[in-house]
Formats: sequence, structure tokens, C-alpha cells
Amino acid sequence: MARWLGWVVLLGSVGCVGGKPELEGGQEGPDPSSSTTGGEESEDDDSVTDPSMTSATDPESDGSSSGGTDTTDTDGCSFIGCGTDTEDTCGAGGAACECDVWAQDCPEGEKCAPWANDGGSSWNATRCVSVDSSPGVPGDPCVAEGGGLSGFDDCGEGSMCWDVDETGMGTCISFCSGNEAAPVCEDPDASCVIANDGVLILCLPSCDPLLSDCAEGSACYPTENSFVCVFDASGEAGAYADPCEFTNVCDPGLWCAPAQAVPGCATGSCCTPFCDRSDPDASAACPGAAGGQECVPWYEEGQVPPGFEDVGSCMIPA
Repeated sequence: MARWLGWVVLLGSVGCVGGKPELEGGQEGPDPSSSTTGGEESEDDDSVTDPSMTSATDPESDGSSSGGTDTTDTDGCSFIGCGTDTEDTCGAGGAACECDVWAQDCPEGEKCAPWANDGGSSWNATRCVSVDSSPGVPGDPCVAEGGGLSGFDDCGEGSMCWDVDETGMGTCISFCSGNEAAPVCEDPDASCVIANDGVLILCLPSCDPLLSDCAEGSACYPTENSFVCVFDASGEAGAYADPCEFTNVCDPGLWCAPAQAVPGCATGSCCTPFCDRSDPDASAACPGAAGGQECVPWYEEGQVPPGFEDVGSCMIPA
């Protein structure tokens, strides 16, 4: 089924209504030698947006929030007060009426859901929305009413409709449990990805960037400290040295690296491939070898997770 590929940026951003989001990528660029993030710098560069979305309005209203917050703002809006006239009490679009996706602190019968409160292409806020009478569980097909950034879907509490296509169809995916300091995914084959300033907390399938072990339509991309399967939003672009703003706009087997890592990259970041360091000819096989690229270890020595000893990336060594 076709997807809007104006972005994705889920995890990033792209630009057509009903499209998917992308993973924000390598503007700052991960440092394959960094031991603090398993290959990426610890800055907040994990963002998910859907550039293909031109609006993210409430399908049942004028865009005002239906939820609340557990804090009180300067206008005196409390958790209970945010449940009604949010336009007047909490600001246009209910921007101040947020909930906690970790705590799921909404009233009974509602869930805390990520959404785009500014009509933009990225999840940037949370709000309480009604839980469907027959909610889906992770892995079930789902419908996102009003598009993937509206927050309204038929998935149960602690989950959301993910990888939404132009018809509003997607798949329920679980939120991480625990807390930001100690996130947990019940599925042992998933990794917790915390993105968009903490608005998104998703348990995404873990993967190996040297293997084609993601489902069709998805590819293995790096996050702050792991590799996860995310929908491939590369479209016609995404080849080696193509400019990128988000990791998942690069073709499968590549990621969005900082410009200084890719010979001839004239933008802030460009796509470059992973490489297998067990191959003695890995550096010579890098597409930018003539410009100084080598197969650089992704992880710092002593910080390599079991099974990822051979993962590298074609980069100009720092």
C-alpha cells in the first residue's frame, strides 16, 4: 500500500497529508566512537515528524484539546479544568493541556496520546483522548482518525497507531513502560525509543544494521543507543551522499551522517552506509574511500553490545 513519503520523518518530517513521519537524523550526527550513546551523541536529535502531514486537527472538533494536565498554568488551568473549554482556559489548541505518556494520568476512559498541537509535521505535545470501546492491542491493525498526528485512534491505553498510511490505517504499537531513566519494553526483541522531547516513547523492533532483518517496508536505523526497525521513507532519494535531514530518508543499509563524514557532502548531513568490520576489504569498499572514508567502528572499544562487534560505518575518521 502506498505511503506519503513527503517526509517521514517519524520519526523526522516530510510533507503530504496523511503521510508517515521520519526519524530525525544526522544534522549533529552520531559519533560512532561515542560510548555514551552507543554510536550517537547524546543531544536531543531523535525527532519524529510527519512532513507529509499538513494538519493535525481533532476529527471531532475545531482542533481544541479534549484532555488535561496534572499541573496548573498561569491561567489557573488545572487537570480537571482542562477537560472542558480548553480554547478559553488553556490557550488555543489546548497547547497547555498536556498529560504524561509515562504515567497515563488521564481520566478513566481516556488515554494520554502524542499529537501535533500546532498543525505541523511533528508530534510535539500530548493530550487526553477517549479510548475506543473495543481497543486494539500492539500488533493489531488500527485506524488513526484525522491522520497519524491527531492523537485519535482505536488503540488501547499505553499504545498508539503507528506507520499510518494515507487512508489512516496503521498498526498499534506499545509505549515504553517504567520511566525515562529506566525505560522497559515487555517484548525482549524491542528497544525503547524516546523521541520528540519525550512526547514519543515507543517500543520498536530491534535489528542488526548488517542484516536485512526488518519487515518489508522498514529498515534498520540507529537511535540514541540501539538500532530499530522504522518505516523506510527514502522514496527516490536516500542513496550514498544524498542530502538528508532524517535518518529514515536514507536507503536501507545507510544512515544520515554529519557532513564531515561524507566526502563531497555539501549540506548539513548526507547518507552513508554501514559496513562489516569483519571484512578485511571493508574500508576499501566504502563508496567514499577515495575521499578518505574508512570502515569506522560504530561502538567504542569496551562498549560494544554482544553481537554488534562487527558493526561499522563508512566515515572519514575524526
